[in-house]
Amino acid sequence: MILVPISGGLFADLLAQGGIFQSRDVLRPTYTPTELPHRKEQINNLASVLVPALRGETPSNVLIYGKTGTGKTAVAKYVGKELEEASFGDIKCAVIYINCEVVDTQYRVLAHLARHFDKDIPMTGWPTDQVYAEFRNALDEEKQVVVIMLDEVDKLVRKGDDVLYNLSRVNSELLRSRVSLIGISNDLKFTEFLDPRVKSSLGEDEIIFPPYDAEQIREILEQRAKVAFCPGALQESVIPLCAAFAAQEHGDARRALDLLRTSGELAERARSAVVDESHVRQAREKIEQDRVEEVIKTLPTQSKLVLYGIILLEEQGARNITTSAVYNIYKQLCPLVETDFLTHRRITDLIAELDMLGILHTIVISKGRYGRTKEITLSVYSGKLKGILLQDYRLKVLANVNVPQQSRLGLV
Repeated sequence: MILVPISGGLFADLLAQGGIFQSRDVLRPTYTPTELPHRKEQINNLASVLVPALRGETPSNVLIYGKTGTGKTAVAKYVGKELEEASFGDIKCAVIYINCEVVDTQYRVLAHLARHFDKDIPMTGWPTDQVYAEFRNALDEEKQVVVIMLDEVDKLVRKGDDVLYNLSRVNSELLRSRVSLIGISNDLKFTEFLDPRVKSSLGEDEIIFPPYDAEQIREILEQRAKVAFCPGALQESVIPLCAAFAAQEHGDARRALDLLRTSGELAERARSAVVDESHVRQAREKIEQDRVEEVIKTLPTQSKLVLYGIILLEEQGARNITTSAVYNIYKQLCPLVETDFLTHRRITDLIAELDMLGILHTIVISKGRYGRTKEITLSVYSGKLKGILLQDYRLKVLANVNVPQQSRLGLV
């Protein structure tokens, strides 16, 4: 019996349109291209650090710094793949990539590493030192050099540097194998929170990735667009406009690729035969809205409380909101969500992080002999921020909180 496809249906018309994409996955962050324009220097630097592995020697640990979208992860994965393919004979090289935004605790990192060597480790329940021992023993079963890439390593450090300490000293416990660490981060200051011994060991070599300029981003987009889109699907002005927008936002090639992909998807949904400038501008607005919402949703609870305190102060008409005013109300919010409050200095750090994310803006004001303070303003509409924060079940109890007068005026 021959089955005849049913004509019509929910997706039939949509499938029939086509004409925009050949391979949209080429524009996603998970795609690693075979060529990396404008990163030859960084590729060669990382390769020169890792080449001792091909001689069976221990490569130096290395920290890779650079803002989001500067090619750090793509270069690391590219060089890692080349290293594995170049290993031969008795010298085996293995590269293990871990995204610390997802695998974000010492237990999870060690379990992930042990599972790479086919060890059956439960998601929870074992003592951490037992998981470490399983990983170490599995690592030493044969002669090999293992390169461990820890992407977004600063996310891991925020919960303690024990795992980095253990991994940085594991070579002293190995007889046959050797380990090298590659830490990847967009936070140039995260090493300030490390134990000095870990900081010294992890930062044996450093590679800095500068932002791309508009012309470099344009070339990257053109390279990907040839594979991603059908011929004639893009107006000539689309790629230069995407590149210009991304260059304004600190040379973020990842954002440029997202912008180009989203522009194509919006054109596709509008049943347009080509992607034009209007789709790019719509995509930019959509991405910015989605980015802010996603960033706020994934903030730690303490940062959410700080942000909620600022919103409450602004709603009550407080002017010249200072760090001290925020700290005063933050301390009153913590008991309501059954959490301990942090020190004034740590809250100052959290405010600086929120500033870096573009959620709020701070300026330093001199108060003469009384020292200096920061004045804080929100960069996003407070009503929208409040709605997103209250989606967190832990913060729902704050929906009807009023700000006591003394908190609003606590400007010391």
